[in-house]
Amino acid sequence: MGFRYGIVGRPNVGKSTLFNCVSSSKAQAANFPFCTIEPNIGFTTVPDERLTVLANMAKPPRVVPATVEIVDIAGLVKGASRGEGLGNQFLSNIRQTDAILHVLRCFDDPNVVHMDGSVNPVRDKEIVDIELQIKDLETVSNRIVKVEKQAQSGGDKHAKKVLDLLFRYKEVLEMGRNAREVVIENAEDAKIAKEFFLLTNKPVMYVCNVDEASAASGNAYLERVREAIKGEDAEILVIAAEIESEIAELESFEEREMFLQEIGLETSGVVRLIQSAYSLLNLQTFFTIGGPELKAWTIKKGDKAPKAAGVIHTDFEKGFIRAEVIKYDDFVALGSEVACRAAGKLNSEGKEYVVQDGDIMHFLFNV
Repeated sequence: MGFRYGIVGRPNVGKSTLFNCVSSSKAQAANFPFCTIEPNIGFTTVPDERLTVLANMAKPPRVVPATVEIVDIAGLVKGASRGEGLGNQFLSNIRQTDAILHVLRCFDDPNVVHMDGSVNPVRDKEIVDIELQIKDLETVSNRIVKVEKQAQSGGDKHAKKVLDLLFRYKEVLEMGRNAREVVIENAEDAKIAKEFFLLTNKPVMYVCNVDEASAASGNAYLERVREAIKGEDAEILVIAAEIESEIAELESFEEREMFLQEIGLETSGVVRLIQSAYSLLNLQTFFTIGGPELKAWTIKKGDKAPKAAGVIHTDFEKGFIRAEVIKYDDFVALGSEVACRAAGKLNSEGKEYVVQDGDIMHFLFNV
């Protein structure tokens, strides 16, 4: 199960610099619009101290952390919904992501041009929002035309539910608001809504890219963004992308810690970004320890044991019999699987078991 995050924003806000910090790839970062044309794709590991603790205890030959996919998407301009700039390509790339990391420029620098001649993160946010809303409104309107006939002529109850939900989205989008503001009351509606693939229905986190002086204290631009998104169900993360790129070049852990202390930060922005992005999609981690490998796996909160097994291999889910589960804290306290088993801390769980964050699991299956 892969999870993909799209880094989006206006041109020259620091998207590619940020991508280079969090990704194993090195995207081109330059001071001109459309430096990024094709989306840059990279993977980043999810920081998790528990994996280090388990590795020190089990001492496996191989340790594999959880990863997520990051996509650096070309900057958006006014008129993207009508094909301006790299409009259609940009919108298509966003559609393929699970969540959006919307980078906003919250720093002044005369050496970095802005397409509109001035720094205004709230204006930039609104431009991106409007273009995505226009595209979503087009999607919804086209779908209404198709479904309306089914709902009216065929007496199709499902079509009527789909149509009702489409009209709810249309009303919100026509008011210049995002589709994610529509409250979904039940699982059936949530399933229907997912099939619309609306751009503004994706979870979003606003990443405010500030200068070094504002990395710990914030600035006036940041406060304007906070005010602008008060009514949204969205997170804000403050990061100084240029500083993060310098931190990424440091070789030792000690050097990075010293650098962070000097600028007044406890944790690097990249670590906070990845952890916050993980939470944005309601994700959690379980571990497997077996043979030569300790591995972290990513699932959604609320997933049951067979679904978790399927992340490892589809055969595990199809032929699921049961899962042997050790709680992370029990493993750390007792020191090994053998000790946990002897102490009665290894539980046998069936198909209805809801996996908990940090579970150490072994699956029994038969295909």
